[in-house]
Amino acid sequence: MLSTLAARVAPLFYLVSPSASSFRHYHEVPDYVQQAAPVMVMLALVEMAVRWCVGREVRLSEAVTTAAIGIMQDAAELVGGWVMLWGYVWVYQYRLWDLPWNSPYTWAAAAVLVDFCYYWIHRANHELNILWAVHQVHHSAEEYNLTVGVRSSVLQRVVHFGFYHPLALLGFPLPAAATHATLNYLYQFWIHTAFIPTLGPIGWVFMTPSHHRVHHGANKWCLDKNYGSIFIIWDRLFGTFEEERHENEIVYGLTDPPQFMNALWHQVFYFEVVLQKVLSQATWGDSLKAVFYGPGWTPGTPRLGDPDLYPDVKVGRAKHDPRLPHWQVVYIISHITLLFLTQLKLIEHYKTASWWFVCGWLSFIVTGTGVLTSMYDRWRWAGVVEAVRCLAYVFAHTYTRTPPLTPYSHLDAVILVYFAFSALVWTARSTRPIHSQPKIKAL
Repeated sequence: MLSTLAARVAPLFYLVSPSASSFRHYHEVPDYVQQAAPVMVMLALVEMAVRWCVGREVRLSEAVTTAAIGIMQDAAELVGGWVMLWGYVWVYQYRLWDLPWNSPYTWAAAAVLVDFCYYWIHRANHELNILWAVHQVHHSAEEYNLTVGVRSSVLQRVVHFGFYHPLALLGFPLPAAATHATLNYLYQFWIHTAFIPTLGPIGWVFMTPSHHRVHHGANKWCLDKNYGSIFIIWDRLFGTFEEERHENEIVYGLTDPPQFMNALWHQVFYFEVVLQKVLSQATWGDSLKAVFYGPGWTPGTPRLGDPDLYPDVKVGRAKHDPRLPHWQVVYIISHITLLFLTQLKLIEHYKTASWWFVCGWLSFIVTGTGVLTSMYDRWRWAGVVEAVRCLAYVFAHTYTRTPPLTPYSHLDAVILVYFAFSALVWTARSTRPIHSQPKIKAL
């Protein structure tokens, strides 16, 4: 059991041997993310419990939204994650060198160069407004904890397309690029914590939580800094490094934080911001700049905008924290958990399942994460959509060959009854006059 746990934990810190993580064929590359997922959930819950025990703020509303965004993003990668390396094999035909797939030197070089490519991916995500529309999801959290490590856009891997393809020209086989891109992503999980202090000399070379806290700050001195994933040396080389200032408290989140919790709307709302900026320009040239220059750009300023015009975020900024009745919070958390189980089941079956099955359950997951978090925003149609969603689950598990969520038939029967009961509750509440609903203490 300990060896299994160690195998799940090790990839989070890139502690894998070259011989055990080098593969001849792409289909042999393990799904490291799904192997580590239970450990990531456990560590996030432990961190949350520690925060509560030491008296630090725990905002359930944001934690639930972050979990929903993470579930949505992982599910979307089933059909979109491959886009990141699409065409890699074609480019590989024109490689300059033949690097052996099982060489430790190939493994080490791939680890360094994949991280180098990620630095430029990450920097582009911050310096091109249209890519920032995708990446801002990750920065929209106003707390800094391990859950933020899985808070990413459903399009995040898609916009990575092309950045890793130069490695194919250099002769790195597809399995090497895919393996290190995944390990690189997993490493980023543990650096999203406020509990690990500065790590001294380790931070001279490697990205640490201290460095990444700066990256997530909305303070003016934190903006557009520390883009690296594994190595901080790229930031030191290219002038984007900033040390954490312990005398200056970091304010996390966007400079203009959104005032909603809907996980689905978080994915797309900034595209509307970009469109409005495009339409407000006086010339076609400025309209293009509104898309491809930095988020802080305005006419007459440099490509990334004028730093003197950046908003000066103050410590103590109020955080968006809507409250709901206790029963509704419990309801949302329980159904988010069931969505996580649904996602795991989809991952288990999607390679052999029909497209109808995959699309149906992806729709169920996306709808669920959106409607459950929209309850925090008191969306007027949330009850109706939730009732339909729960009825769809009951129908699918009663009249189709949908696989059970758990290995235990009795537990699955309880889950089915719970969905049926949920459908009845939301149907009743959706047809009930608003003024007749009793006021309940919020959480």
